[in-house]
Amino acid sequence: MEIIKIFDTTLRDGEQSPGASMNIEEKINIALQLERLGVDIIEAGFAAASPGDFQAIKEISDRLQTSSVCSLSRCVENDIKQAGLALESAKHKRLHVFLATSPIHMEYKLKMKPDEVLKRAIDSIKYAKTFCEDVQFSCEDACRSEISFLKEISLAAIEAGASTLNMPDTVGYRLPHEVGEIIKELKETIKDKAVLSVHCHNDLGLATANSIYGVMSGARQVECTINGLGERAGNCALEEVVMIFKTRKDVFAKYGGFDTNINTKEIYKSSKLVADVTSIRPQPNKAIVGKNAFAHESGIHQDGILKFRETYEIMKPSDIGIVDNENLVLGKHSGKAAFKDKIVSMGYNLNEEELLKAFTQFKILCDNKKEVYDADLEMILNEQTSNLKQVFVLESVQSSTASNGAHFSAISISKDGEIKSDCALGNGAVDSIFKAIERITGVEGKLLDYKVESIGSGKDAMAKVNVKVAFEGNSPVIGHGNDLDTMQATAKAYVNALNNYLRMKEFLGKNKTEMRYGSL
Repeated sequence: MEIIKIFDTTLRDGEQSPGASMNIEEKINIALQLERLGVDIIEAGFAAASPGDFQAIKEISDRLQTSSVCSLSRCVENDIKQAGLALESAKHKRLHVFLATSPIHMEYKLKMKPDEVLKRAIDSIKYAKTFCEDVQFSCEDACRSEISFLKEISLAAIEAGASTLNMPDTVGYRLPHEVGEIIKELKETIKDKAVLSVHCHNDLGLATANSIYGVMSGARQVECTINGLGERAGNCALEEVVMIFKTRKDVFAKYGGFDTNINTKEIYKSSKLVADVTSIRPQPNKAIVGKNAFAHESGIHQDGILKFRETYEIMKPSDIGIVDNENLVLGKHSGKAAFKDKIVSMGYNLNEEELLKAFTQFKILCDNKKEVYDADLEMILNEQTSNLKQVFVLESVQSSTASNGAHFSAISISKDGEIKSDCALGNGAVDSIFKAIERITGVEGKLLDYKVESIGSGKDAMAKVNVKVAFEGNSPVIGHGNDLDTMQATAKAYVNALNNYLRMKEFLGKNKTEMRYGSL
C-alpha cells in the first residue's frame, strides 16, 4: 500500500476563483482545518504577490505543527527570497518554484529559448535550496510541453536539488490516458530520484479523472483544492480523489494499493468552512459534498435504501463526517460544562473569555429559537473565535417596510466606544440598511453580490447573509453576517465587509508593494 501525498492549494489556487478572496484570519482558520483533515502539504499562498499573502504564510507557518507549509514562487530571485523569508518559522516547509515549459508559453509569454528556461530553472532551484531543503519544481503547462524537453528539464531540476516535480495540466486540455502517458514516460526517465506530482484543471470536467490516471501511471502526489475551487472551472477536488482511493480499493489493488493520510471524517467540515469563508457553495449535485450527494427522491431508490443502504449508496454520509443535524444538540437548560464538552467534540478550542461570550450568545439564541442544531453552534463559535480588530461595531438595527409605503431603517454603530445613530430611506429594506450605514461611517460602497441562506431547518432557522462590496472604488471584499432576523444578518454582513476593507486598506498602506499573481 503506497501513501499518495495530498498537496492542497485551496489558499493559493483556490483563492484565485473569482470572488474567493480571504483575509488573513480566514486563511489561518482554513489552514488549521486542513491540518486536522490530514493534508500533507498546504500551499498557503504566493509570498511575493502581496504583503497580505506574505503575512498569511508567515502566520500559518507559526501555527501549523504537522503539515508542511508551502509558498509558491516564480523563478525570480526576489520572489524566491520572499517565499523563503515567509516560511522561515515553519516546522515543516516547502518552497515551490515554477516556470513555463510549453512552446507557446516560452515563445509568447516568457520570450525565452528552451536553453534559457533550463538555465533559469536550475539557478532558481539552487537558490531556493539556500532557504529550504524541500524544493518543488513545476513545469507550467507541462501537458502541452514537448516530452523530450520535459525529460531534460526534469533531470536537470533533480540534479539542482528538486525533490518533487509537478506536471500541471494548466489549461485542463488533456484526456486521462494522455496524462497517464506523460507521467509514465517521465517516471521511466527519472525512476525514483524524485516524487512526481499532478496538478489538473477542470476546464473539460476531467481534473479528477486526469489526476487518478496520473497516480496509476506513477505520480505519488496530487495537487487539489477543497470543493474543486480554482481559476476558471477550478481544480481537482480533494474530496473526490481521496474518496475514490477509499471506495475503489479493488481497482487499485493491482497497482499495490493507494491510500492517503486524510481523515475523511473531516471532509464535510472542511468543505463547509471553505464554502462559508468564500461564499462559494458547491453545486447541489457536486460529488461527495453537494447537498444532494446522499439524497434520494426516487421511490424505488428510497425503498432500496430503507431495506439496505448499499443498494444505492457506495459511501455512507458518516464516512465524510456528515451527522444527522435533526438531532438536537443542546437546550436552554444546558449548562456551561455541557456546552464546553459539545464544542470540544466539534473541534473547537476556546479560551475562557471566548467560551463565556459563546455561551452567552448560545443562551440568547435558546431564548429565541425553539431548537438549536450543530449548524447554529458553528455560526456562534465562528463569530466568537474572530480576533480581528473591529473598526465599526453594529449596535442595533430597526427596519420597516410596506408593500405600498416607504422602506426605512435606523442604525446605531459604535467606533472607539462612541455610538452614532442615523436613518435612511431606500429602495427596499436592504438598500435602506446599507444607506444608513454609509451615512454613519462616511464610507461609500457598491454592492456587487448579496446572498441569503438558512442555517439548519425550520421556520426559526438562522439566516446567513453574504455580501460582496467594493468600497471607495477599490477591489471588492466579502462580508458575512448571521442572525435569526434576516435584516440584522444583512447589517452585520455589510459592517463585516466594511471592517475587512478598512483592515486591508490600513495593512496595504503600511506595506506598499506591487501585486503579482501565480498560476499553474
